[in-house]
Amino acid sequence: MSKQIKYISKSEQETYKLAQDFARNLSGGETICLIGDLGSGKTAFTKGLAQGLGVEKIITSPTFVLMKIYSANFGVISKLAHIDAYRLSGGADLEAIGLGDYINDPSCVTVIEWADRVKDIWPKNCLEINFKTLSGDEREIEIKP
Repeated sequence: MSKQIKYISKSEQETYKLAQDFARNLSGGETICLIGDLGSGKTAFTKGLAQGLGVEKIITSPTFVLMKIYSANFGVISKLAHIDAYRLSGGADLEAIGLGDYINDPSCVTVIEWADRVKDIWPKNCLEINFKTLSGDEREIEIKP
């Protein structure tokens, strides 16, 4: 992806579908950094992404455990690492629980919710996705390469 793209999602289902379609463009090794306020669509996006990657388990936000690893089934992608950095003030805690095992692993896609809190550990090639609540269920979703 070479340029910034903006979408307007009118519902949680649209956000989910957008992420499902987005997953089809992944080849493994990506780190996706999600930024946005509480309730702006980060987890809905992650759930759609997981569905698109063939994850069969129900996705829940790993707020208290920080990281959950799911089995995926999409080409060479066999793992989804789902991270929630809400309670963190830097990336050291994530590195301590083994984040390095998943970042840039070609068989894994890594998703970090509240990624702005751990910007110090973002890989250079991360995809940044910003979520903004507009009105009601409408969200602006901006994907930056």
